[in-house]
This record gives sequence, structure tokens and C-alpha cells, in this order.
Amino acid sequence: MVDGALSTRVTGSKPRLAGLLAEHFTVYRYDRRGRGDSGDTQPYAVKREIEDLDVLIEKAGGSALVYGHSSGGCLALDAAAELSDKVRKLAIYEPPYNDDPKARAAWTVYIKNLSDTLADDRRGDAVALFLASEGTPAAEIEAMRQQPFWAGMEGLATTLAHDHMGVIGSDCGIPTDRARRLRVPTLVMAGGASYPFMLQTATTLSKAIPDAKLSTLDGQGHVVDPESLAPLLVEFFAN
Repeated sequence: MVDGALSTRVTGSKPRLAGLLAEHFTVYRYDRRGRGDSGDTQPYAVKREIEDLDVLIEKAGGSALVYGHSSGGCLALDAAAELSDKVRKLAIYEPPYNDDPKARAAWTVYIKNLSDTLADDRRGDAVALFLASEGTPAAEIEAMRQQPFWAGMEGLATTLAHDHMGVIGSDCGIPTDRARRLRVPTLVMAGGASYPFMLQTATTLSKAIPDAKLSTLDGQGHVVDPESLAPLLVEFFAN
């Protein structure tokens, strides 16, 4: 299981999803670089994260079924392209690439602001910047700043650079050329109640990846319900 931005192996609904999948598979959750119990050796490079996953797969027996959520799905796609002899199947939920010109222009501004904010070590502001880019209202962000969980989010702020400047990249466009080179059976998923561009991106990727299929989870947003997601993963991975 490969996590997305501002998450560790134990946050959110991932433990519940892992429990549901563990009824059918051996499940490995891990903290990506800079998160939880993992270090963050500099300089950061996406290649190092792929190597991390490679080592984990070796520890797990030499091959694996890989699921990635959000920017973790982007990383999982990159890893599957590099480790096609070890990744038996790949499932990704809402990798947040976006081909819309306005969105790509806004992403460029976001990356510049994120870089400046992290350079000044304003971690709380970096988290707020990310949440605002996701459409979270300012009043809601301010309320979140007062909650106990905010400190944990600040602790992960530097990893926003990993996910957004590194894994997704400064452009944020859909990497169709890379997707066409993928040689792993792939399930691309999106939520029916999520941001419209997510389904568009999932559709584009599913058409670009040679051995891929697309699935939409009715009523689901970007934060997907494990009880809705797990049966789909089980069916895809088990057959």
C-alpha cells in the first residue's frame, strides 16, 4: 500500500482497508520517506522512493500486488514502470494529474509558493497552502489549525515537496508517454462524487496503459470508503 500526501501508514482509513485486504492477502503498509518511523535522507529523489518499494517487495518475497492512493498512485505507477518484473498487478485510485491548462498554470504557482514557504520553514503555512489548493475554505483551514491533529500535519509538511515537486512534478500533466510503457495489468479507479478532473485523468490513463481497465466507485470522493474499495481490489488482485 503506497500512501498519498500528508499521510502515514497508520493515519486515516488505511488501517481499516488493510484489515479488509488482509482477509485475502498478506498486506504490507510502510511509511514513505519523511513520514512516521522512516527517515528522510537528503537530497530527495523519486528514484530513492522507488528503491524503497523495491526493497520492501524483496522482503515480501520478490513480487507484489501494489495499490497506490492519490500521489501514492503516481509513485506506484512510476515504480511499476521500473519494477515490472516484480509488480504483478497495479491498482491506483485518483492519481491527481490534470491536463487542464488553467489547472496546470495554477499548479505552477502553487509549486512556487510551496517552495518558498518550505524554504522559510513555515510548515503550517505550507499545509494550509496545500489545503487551499484542494479547495478547502479559509475558515475551515483556520479551524483545523486549532485542532490537535494539526501538529501532525505540520510534521509531514516537508513531504509535500516530495509528492508535488517530485512525484507529480512541476507540470502536473498526465504522463501518457510513461503510461504507454507500462507492462503491468492495471486497475485505474476514480470516485463518482469526486472532483470531475479525477475521472477524466483516470480515463486518460486507462486508455494509455496497454493492459488497463477503468472503474468508477459510485458515491465516492477522493477520500474513499474502505468498504467500497476493498471488494474491487480483492476482485482485481485475486483473478
